[in-house]
Parts: sequence; structure tokens; C-alpha cells
Amino acid sequence: MVCRLGDHMPGQDAVEHTPRRPGVARRLAALAALAALAVAAVFLLVGIVAHLVAVLLAVVTLLICATSGWYTVSRRGAVRMIALLVVVAAAAGFGTGLAFAGLSVWRVILIVVLGAASVLAARYALRRTRGQLQADVQVAVQAGARAGTQAGALVGTQAGARAGGAQLVRARRPAHPVLIMNPKSGGGKAERFQLAAECRQRGIEPVVLRRGDDLLQLAEDAVARGADVIGMAGGDGSQALVASVAAQHGIPHVCVPAGTRNHFALDLGLDRNDVVGALDAFADGVERRIDLASVNGRTFVNNASLGLYAEIVQSPEYRDAKLKTAAAMLPDLLGPDATPLDLRYTGPDGQAYETAHLILVSNNPYQLDHMGGRGTRPRLDDGVLGIVAVMIADATEAGMLAALEAAGQVSRFAGWTEWSSSRFEINSGAPVQIGVDGEALTMDPPVVFVSRPGALRVRLPRHAVHLSPAARTVRLLSGSTLAELGRVAAGRADPG
Repeated sequence: MVCRLGDHMPGQDAVEHTPRRPGVARRLAALAALAALAVAAVFLLVGIVAHLVAVLLAVVTLLICATSGWYTVSRRGAVRMIALLVVVAAAAGFGTGLAFAGLSVWRVILIVVLGAASVLAARYALRRTRGQLQADVQVAVQAGARAGTQAGALVGTQAGARAGGAQLVRARRPAHPVLIMNPKSGGGKAERFQLAAECRQRGIEPVVLRRGDDLLQLAEDAVARGADVIGMAGGDGSQALVASVAAQHGIPHVCVPAGTRNHFALDLGLDRNDVVGALDAFADGVERRIDLASVNGRTFVNNASLGLYAEIVQSPEYRDAKLKTAAAMLPDLLGPDATPLDLRYTGPDGQAYETAHLILVSNNPYQLDHMGGRGTRPRLDDGVLGIVAVMIADATEAGMLAALEAAGQVSRFAGWTEWSSSRFEINSGAPVQIGVDGEALTMDPPVVFVSRPGALRVRLPRHAVHLSPAARTVRLLSGSTLAELGRVAAGRADPG
């Protein structure tokens, strides 16, 4: 039985959700955010108008620097050296332009302070507090109980709606919880936080991954011993492997952020610094269903990348000399004599494409402001893949891409194509280099990506903030953010 806030159950009082109007503090914060942004813009524009020639010099030299940088990485020999000299000269011109722009240190500091104040005020005005989110979760669970649902019944919550439509389940205490941990992940976080001892105190069976162990087999063995909840303390690649076993057997998975970056934990709304606190999911947790994705049968929780980066990291020399290896390989991948990468796919318009410099396929779409997949996901339960393909035609486009990357607007690049699909296929005449959740792999074509909607039951600590960071992100220069700030400043009710 499913009970949602606002549904009327026979014999029970209906639980109504009344849209909340923003309080005085949030309204003042929204006004402060808009005012600080306006004042910062005025100070910046005054400086530009007063010293227009110097500012234009800085802009032009910055573009020259970016274009020359393209030649530096995509050419060899004398052309590379000349391009490098141009980069140095352009950088000097950029510095000169800034020096003569008359932007005093105090003016720059004031603009930065006003901008930071605007962002902080906007975050307060638009973002609900941790306490409010926890209260929504608690109210929803209590409402489900009052409506006659059993302890494991599904409860759709308003907090879940703000967490990307997540539906939360009151999780039962497991009879045989198991946590597998990689002692080497994250620079030894498992050992530093004494996770094995913490597990034993909580009645959780700790399983330590040793050199030579098969992680998938360890997870399968744990299930065979009767594990009814299985967790992983490690990086995203390890999380994906254990999650695949949990999904296969229909048991909940617990993510303990003991890796280096922990992007999966970030998008789940976990505090990545609270490694031990994540163990609370075993005993006092809530549960939701999220999607998984797979590529040629291998499960991933974040993303897979193909193209330039995947080709470079496959080089045996890359681990010991990253910059030197990249500098040696890029001319063969980007230069005028480069053979285009054999990555054949069909775009969102139905057109067939023969190549791309970068293809990124993610488990649900990311909000991407920069290259390399650095971003967050508003949802993990949309049931689709996020797909990005990037083509760089020439040095001019490379300069534009660099400028947009610096401005955090890389998705506006002309060679950037982004869409969603439940399935995506790439063909090639040779084995394809691919990075899957940070793991460098080689796969035989065709490379087939598939979304697996609702495949994983994931348990989260009740004290966790059930809101993805993408939903908390503030983009002050976007129309939607400015409109939302205006709504809060005007005192209009939060959308339900």
C-alpha cells in the first residue's frame, strides 16, 4: 500500500500539505542577494567603462592565450614552441591589460565580497535547512504509520519531492548486516576511522578486502551467509560492484564514503566527511529506490567516459608521468594529422556521427558546468542515461571552449550536444578504451549503455540530508535562480 502526504486513508485523518510562505529571514536574504549582485555589477561596469581599452586588451589577449594553448597541446616541434611563446606573450599582455584597467585592489576585493555575500544570501533564501528536511522525513514516516502502513511500507514525502522525487521507506533493523571495506581507499580511511571496530560495536559483520580478493565474490559470499543488508566502504568503482550484487539479490545497499571523491555519496545527499555516521543507515535508516546503469553488462553508479581522456589514461606511462604522457599523446589525438577516434553513434536528432573528442554517459543526467564530468545530479531515479558528446573543430573553437570552461558555461559550447535516453550504443572497428566510475577498461564493440530504473534499494542514515547537491546549487546569473529569488523576496509560497 502506498500512502502519500495529502492522501485520505479510510478510518484515518488525511494529512494535508499546505504550501509554506517564506519567512522574514528568507525574504530579507533574497533581497540581500539581489541587491549585492546588483551593486557588484555596478562596480564592475564602472571599472570597465572607465578603462575600456585596457579591458579589451585583457579580453583579446585572453582569447589569444586560449587559442595558442590549443596549438601548444595539438602540435609538435617548432609549431608547439612558437605557440608556447605566444601563450607567454599573451599572458603578459593579459596581465598588462588588467594592470591598466584601473581595477584597484580594494575595488576587486569589494566585488568579490559582494559576489560571495550574494551567493551565501541566495543559498539561505532558496535552500531549506537540514532541520526542515529532517522534519519532513519524520513527519512523513509518522504520517504513514498513522495511516495504517506497516513498518516497511512506502511513504511518498514532500522532502522526497525536493530530493528529486525520492520515495522513502522506514527501514527495518537487519538481522545480518555486512559491510565490505577496502582499507586502501581514500588514503586508508577505513583504518583511520577504525571502521571494523565500529562495525562490531553495532552488530555489523565487517569484511576486509585483501590484495588478490575478488570483490564481487566477497559480496556474493556475504549474501550466501545470509546478509540481508550489504554495504561498501570504498570508492565509486567498488560501490558499483557491490551495488550490482545487492540489486541482483534484491537486498538494500549502504554507501559508506571511504573513497577519495565519493561522487555517488555526494549525489545521495550523504555527508562525505562523516564516514562513521554513514553506518547509522544499517540500524536507523530510511530506504529509497534509485537507478543503476550498465555498459556491456558492467554496472556503474556515476558515469563512463570515452574519447581523449579515456585514451590517455590507458597508456602504461600515464600513471608515472601524467603531464608528459598527455603532452606526447595529444598531438596524435587533436592535431591536423590526427586520425579521428572511431566512435560511431546516433545523436538525439537521429543523425549518425562517426567520431567525437569526448563522450560522457552518466547514470541520470548531470548538471555540468565544466569538462571532465565534474558536476552533480538533481535526481537518481529518472530512469534515463545522461549523454554528452563534444566535438572541437579547430583552434578557434578550442579557444571558445576554454573561455566557456573558465566561465563555468561549458554546455553553451557550439560543439557540445547533450541529451537523455534509456539506451545508447557506440560502435567501433576496434576495442574501445573507456573509463567506468574511474576505472580504466577496454571493451569490445558494440558498447551498449542501458539504464536500469529503480534497480537498487539504497539505505541512508535518518540524519542524512535527503537532498542532492544539484538541487542546492545556486547559479546567480541564471534566469530561473533570479526568478526564484524574486518569488521569495515577494513572499510567495514555496511550490508544493
